Amino acid sequence: MNGKAAPRVDGDLSTRTRLERGRGALGPALELVHTGRAPTRAVLTAELGVTRATAGAVAAELEALGLIRIDARPSAPAGSQGRPSHGLSIAEDGPVALAAQVHSDGFRAALVGLGGRIVATAPGCETIDADPAQVLGSVIDAGAQLLRETGRRCVGAGLAVPSAVAEPEGTALNPLHLAWPAGSQVRQIFADCVREAGIAGPAFAANDVNLAALAEHRHGAGRGARDLLCVATGHRGVGGALVLDGRLHTGSSGLALEVGHLTVNPEGRPCHCGSRGCLDVETDPLAFLTAAGREPGPEGLLLQARELLRDGGGDPAVRAAAEELIDRLGLGLAGLVNILNPDRIILGGLHRALLEADPERLRAVVADRSLWGRSGGVPILACTLDHNSLVGAAELAWQPVLDDPLAALG
Repeated sequence: MNGKAAPRVDGDLSTRTRLERGRGALGPALELVHTGRAPTRAVLTAELGVTRATAGAVAAELEALGLIRIDARPSAPAGSQGRPSHGLSIAEDGPVALAAQVHSDGFRAALVGLGGRIVATAPGCETIDADPAQVLGSVIDAGAQLLRETGRRCVGAGLAVPSAVAEPEGTALNPLHLAWPAGSQVRQIFADCVREAGIAGPAFAANDVNLAALAEHRHGAGRGARDLLCVATGHRGVGGALVLDGRLHTGSSGLALEVGHLTVNPEGRPCHCGSRGCLDVETDPLAFLTAAGREPGPEGLLLQARELLRDGGGDPAVRAAAEELIDRLGLGLAGLVNILNPDRIILGGLHRALLEADPERLRAVVADRSLWGRSGGVPILACTLDHNSLVGAAELAWQPVLDDPLAALG
């Protein structure tokens, strides 16, 4: 009997060794599946640079945690001559992150799974109180209701706000379009609301355009870019974000890429910052409606501006307003290209609609005004995720799980 016991012990040791070696790869492996870069176990093996046995152990561990699914039967892609491999996918019934977004026209809560997939959303609110605690309490109530209805496990919560969020304090420095006090402790208020609602996991808050860029880089139009510039106008104002070498660049204290205050029309509209003619007031939905001779309506500035741009092409005033904003936006983008030299630009909100309305005009302005544009051009693409700031807010909550799945999920 002793002679038979030793091989089993050795085998057990070998299995444990593979698992221990693989545990350091759990986070990188999960991120590869999360971002769609490892659709099969064979690809996972190659990306991690480990043996097939270790990759198998890592995938099995992630499946046991309820995060991914491994196809029971291996299959080969059409036309492939290689060995069939087990497919890897996100567990559709797995945990979720609670994502929240607040903007000048209301707020929204959603549950977002791995892979950036929105599982459920709550009806949006169209009024924003001047008290951030009141607003964030309401949005967390909506999110908590979604969790009760779906019965999903929550890994944490993330909040997107239309303001620079200073690090490490988590204060909203300039929530101008929300009428919140400057310096509001949004992260702490949000975390308190999450805890009071009995929701497990850490809570985070960040600028909405930064989060849009993060989501697009992992799941949308920015996937595969090394140095990605994102510029977007949502409901009011203009924001920017930069992904450098695959990582979101926030500067020394979270305040990088305040592109809304680039001057693109020195004699233009007064800006909240004290200057004139900034991108913030020259290329947002209110600027478009004003240039087109329209009064803001009750349905929200962004929605109204998008509909006018889509349906008002026969109106000379609308066409002239669109051309004016495209030229101003192109001037600002050209300056950013000269400074940052990104390999891709993505546009969101009304800027996405302006690009789609006249892509050649915008690209021509950027190429004509930027040194690097004339030498070959920078791809300018529309954001592809409809709720990218919400997805990005969820990414904040998912990050601890991506860093260390075992520690985050216990």
